[in-house]
Amino acid sequence: MIELPTHETETTEFKKSLAELQQGLISLAAMLNKHGQGELWFGIAPNGNAVGLTISEKTLRDVSQAIGAHIEPRIYPVIAEQKVGDKSCLYIRVTGQQKPYFAQGRAYIRVADEDRQMSARELESLILKQNRAALRWDNEPSALTVDALNETKIRKFVERARLPWDNASNALTKLDLLHEGKLTNAAGLFFTDTPIQLRCAVFASTSSATIIDRHDFDGDILELIEEAEKYTLKNMHIGMRLEGLRRVDVPEISREALREAIINAFCHRDWRDPDYIQIAIYKNRIEIRNPGGLYDGLTLEEMRKGNVSHRRNPLIAELFRRIEMVEAWGRGMPLILENAPDVEFKEIAKLFVASFARPSFAMETSPEMLETTLETPETTLETPETTLETSETTLEPQGTTLETPNNHPENTNARVLALIRQQPGITTPALATAIGLSTDGIKYHLTQLRRSGKLRHVGPTKGGHWEIIESP
Repeated sequence: MIELPTHETETTEFKKSLAELQQGLISLAAMLNKHGQGELWFGIAPNGNAVGLTISEKTLRDVSQAIGAHIEPRIYPVIAEQKVGDKSCLYIRVTGQQKPYFAQGRAYIRVADEDRQMSARELESLILKQNRAALRWDNEPSALTVDALNETKIRKFVERARLPWDNASNALTKLDLLHEGKLTNAAGLFFTDTPIQLRCAVFASTSSATIIDRHDFDGDILELIEEAEKYTLKNMHIGMRLEGLRRVDVPEISREALREAIINAFCHRDWRDPDYIQIAIYKNRIEIRNPGGLYDGLTLEEMRKGNVSHRRNPLIAELFRRIEMVEAWGRGMPLILENAPDVEFKEIAKLFVASFARPSFAMETSPEMLETTLETPETTLETPETTLETSETTLEPQGTTLETPNNHPENTNARVLALIRQQPGITTPALATAIGLSTDGIKYHLTQLRRSGKLRHVGPTKGGHWEIIESP
């Protein structure tokens, strides 16, 4: 016995008599387009009270033929006589996933308990959603063959995913990358020797007016993720924290947040767009850019709240999940926000941008922050050396060193000057060893002493010597 609902809903419609059959067919199509299922009752008033109707074998046959003739694509409904109290009613239940459904040549959508004709834009959106799997780039057939892939890369991936190995074809089938003998596009990203590209650059200021360093990397998707992370870490300040007698490197921006943002860029980019993923390192920020904005109507506000929409490349995301580079439950954005809560997300000219502020820039522009910034006094920020592409000159580090109470900048400067007085030809590594700082930390102090007019270097970089400028 099927229980009668108490009122009409988005999946339930009441009709008093079969005179409303045509409108009932519209309701069925509207419910299918909205929820993929629906039920229609004849002999029930809109208020839910049973009024009944006369039902015969011909009645059932006529209703079935009307559904078959006027609803497309074809559906196969359940049609049965049901008793509601002492009243005979006609019950119809339909299911179907071949959206869009048309009733009498028109498409409708269910809104609350009403049927509304779909606009051209709504119909287009429904068709795109229904065919998303077929239209996804990562799931499309590739022109590559299994023989064109690098079997060593496939083996390493299978081992990392803890899957059994027998041969490349079976492994690719298990990974959902081989369908009826045809590879998907995603297989080429992970296992081909035909490289994809990543573009990285370091800029001299807060704008892109002057490029200090630029490098384009080639490789498969996993190789480029590693290259992007290494390039970013190499070109930003790395701090130091002591845990007992062990030194622990502490990047100025959370390594976990940066890595997750890089993975997201490769995972969620629009691969139909030929543009590069870009890592742009400015004095005040690091930007990770990928072609393709937010997908499927997701907004920046919803994304920051952790709301998850459909993924643009679910097959790529699943491959990352298999080797534990991402989690299955959309933890990527919360992880970034936990480790870098000040991260800024933007959409610019079909690019999605994750922008991380660099604390070192604020320290350089606000010297008074040097003594009060870090939670632990044992942390030192170092600056990477960056070489101009068109010159042999190495830029002097502009970084900021945060000293311990016993190693305050003024105290360290005095120790540097004392050592130089004793040995004017002392080298930077020798100063670093004597004082207990990194070479980049010593370079920072030398730069500050030169800028303050207390020190100058005479002669070539190699073979020259320091001179202390005494105050009058």
